[in-house]
Amino acid sequence: MDIRRFPGTRPIAWLFFAYLYVPILILIVLSFNANRTATIWTGFSLDWYRAVLSNNDILSAAENSLIVAGAATLASTLLATLGAVGMARRRFKGQSAVSAVLALPLVVPEIVTAVATLLFFILVGLKLSLVTVIIAHTVFCIPFAYLPIRARIEGLDPSLGEAAADLYANELVAFRRITLPLLWPGILSGAILAFIISLDDFVITYFVAGPGATTLPIYIFGSIRMGISPEVNAISALMLFISILFVSLSHILGRVTNR
Repeated sequence: MDIRRFPGTRPIAWLFFAYLYVPILILIVLSFNANRTATIWTGFSLDWYRAVLSNNDILSAAENSLIVAGAATLASTLLATLGAVGMARRRFKGQSAVSAVLALPLVVPEIVTAVATLLFFILVGLKLSLVTVIIAHTVFCIPFAYLPIRARIEGLDPSLGEAAADLYANELVAFRRITLPLLWPGILSGAILAFIISLDDFVITYFVAGPGATTLPIYIFGSIRMGISPEVNAISALMLFISILFVSLSHILGRVTNR
């Protein structure tokens, strides 16, 4: 049954999307506001974007965000690839439980993950710094990288491995010459998702970041506590544009993955 036939579905849907996206559109528009007061429009200007790009504190926070996102993406994608290949290669007892554990960060409230991670670092005596942020983001991003890779593996033809074995290729050669090239769309899609999740994360970063580990979300949070300014709007708009770019790339690669 088509849900669109129910009375009131269309206006409710429009209200839902308006509630989600109209504030974002307003933020983008106000980021080009010439007035120092963020909520009063007086004219178009790019001054706040120039101010963002010349602010050393913002550039330092952006550098930290890129370092954390880059390192967490590489580590989580590598671990997710190894996990997906290992899970798909052969069935074993408790495989369903392992799959559930891998997906757990997707359903557990992020605040719970943040507090648990902080307690773990305290228990093992690890000083909070940029390294602890990278470790926490790596663990948190693994499921986001794992799902596209696992979906790609499940879409592969099992006869390819059998054909490689018939041609006297061992498992390592078959993986390097056949499986890995076919997995690249899923790996890239998972890496992009992991990167954008890490770049935008606030809750986990807020709990496990130490001195000198301020990322862009943390900087924005600290800025809005003193009042919303057009500069904050410009930073948020730039992060939104980057997120849209990476999500679009992930969507395109996901369509390639499902072919």
